[in-house]
This record gives sequence, C-alpha cells and structure tokens, in this order.
Amino acid sequence: MRSLVILAFMVASAYGCGLPTFPPVLSRVVAGEDVRPHSWPWQISLQSDSSGRWRHVCGGTLISSDWVLTAAHCINDRYNYRVELGKHSLKASEEGSIAQRAAKIITHKDYNILLSRNDIALIQLSSPVTFSDTVMPACLPDRDFVLPHGSPCYVTGWGRLSTDGPPADILQQALLPVVGHDVCSQSNWWSVLATDKMVCAGGDGITAGCNGDSGGPLICQNSDGSWDVHGVVSFGSGQGCNVFQKPTVFTQVSSYINWINTVMTNY
Repeated sequence: MRSLVILAFMVASAYGCGLPTFPPVLSRVVAGEDVRPHSWPWQISLQSDSSGRWRHVCGGTLISSDWVLTAAHCINDRYNYRVELGKHSLKASEEGSIAQRAAKIITHKDYNILLSRNDIALIQLSSPVTFSDTVMPACLPDRDFVLPHGSPCYVTGWGRLSTDGPPADILQQALLPVVGHDVCSQSNWWSVLATDKMVCAGGDGITAGCNGDSGGPLICQNSDGSWDVHGVVSFGSGQGCNVFQKPTVFTQVSSYINWINTVMTNY
C-alpha cells in the first residue's frame, strides 16, 4: 500500500496543475478556433442520458483527481450524468480518454436560477483518475482574487460555433479579455445582473461563449506559465451568442474557494 501511495504522489507531482504537456497555441484570432489537441487537459465534457443516450450538455473543469467544477444550471436531478476526460473530438474514439460516472453532484445551496446567482456545482467522479498527458487538473485561483480589466483569458468548449450554428466536434478556444465589474455593471452592459461574484469577458459582438459551453472554464495564465480556472460559464444574452456589450458572464471561482474546499473535504 505504501508503494502505491508513493507512486500516486509521484504521478501527481510530475503533472501538477495547470501545466499542460502540450501547451496551447495562443493566437489572437477573432472568434473561436480548433485547439491544439490536449492543450487544455482539464477540459471535460459533461454528458447526460436525457435523450436515451449519452449526449454532451455542458463543459467543466477537472480541479483534482476526482472533482470537476461546472455550473449549477447544467444539472437536472431527473437525469444521470457522466464525465468524459481527455477528449479532443467528441465524435472520435481517442486513446487516453476516460469516461466516468458522476458519483455525487453538489450544487451550491444558494443557487438562484432566475438571477443566475451562485451558479456553481461540483461533481465527484466514481473513482479518481490518474493524471496523464491528456488528463490533468487546472489550478484554482487565490481566494477573492479579482482579475484586472483587460486580462487576456480564454474560454474553451464544444458549444455552438454561432448562435444558430452546429455544435463543435473539435474543442474550441477563444480569447476573451476580461471586462471589469465597474464596466460590466453599467446600464448599457449587464447592469445589476452582473454582481461582484461574477466575471465578464468579451463583449466585442464577435467572440463569446455559446450554447454547450456552459459550465466550462474561463482560464487565465499566471506569470509562471500555469493556468488558473477563474470562471465557470454561466450566461449570455438571450438575443444571441455574440451581442455587443453583452459579454459572456462567468461565476467567479475565487469567490467560492471556501465552498469548494468545504465540499471536497466533506464528501
């Protein structure tokens, strides 16, 4: 048993968090683009059996060997869920990918569906995964850290390629600069719907998260090269995915570090 514990520790130490084996290609392309395969190894596909077969419904972020971060609005108690990890194409069978049933799903007790407040959930996998070149966790930010206006962060997911377009087969990435709360809460932006526990990003009318990206990460790079998950895709404009001054709104992960730690410790 001791040798297994040591091996597990060595594997975890070798991969750490937020440092992909295959670093992403960070371009300034306006709108989304196919990612370098496995360059966002914490990205997961959350799938439900609502249609009688497993189908992608939301994104999410691996934050430990057995916990995934996603949005509360992605969860419906009537359905079963599983998590696919290590995926690039949702349609292809890929070496190194893993499918795990959701053992427990914990949504924030104060989630408000009408106002999208506290739109955050944690999923415990049925068994811990072994980190690899294609599966590793993102880092968590410091508690209550607020991203500066203009911070260059990325949204990733398999959501629709445009408001009425098809869902992506290949994982997409898009540069979404952060819009500070002072701007995002202005009346001609998101007004009172944007709280200080949310992160706004984008809003240029061209690039945004879209249906199917919900629950996925807003991921930002640290000075040491590692990546933190700062946001969980929560909502966008009902007028479409790419509306000027209606940036994608994310649940701000740094505001929920205590909640995350409590859930992961108590289950």
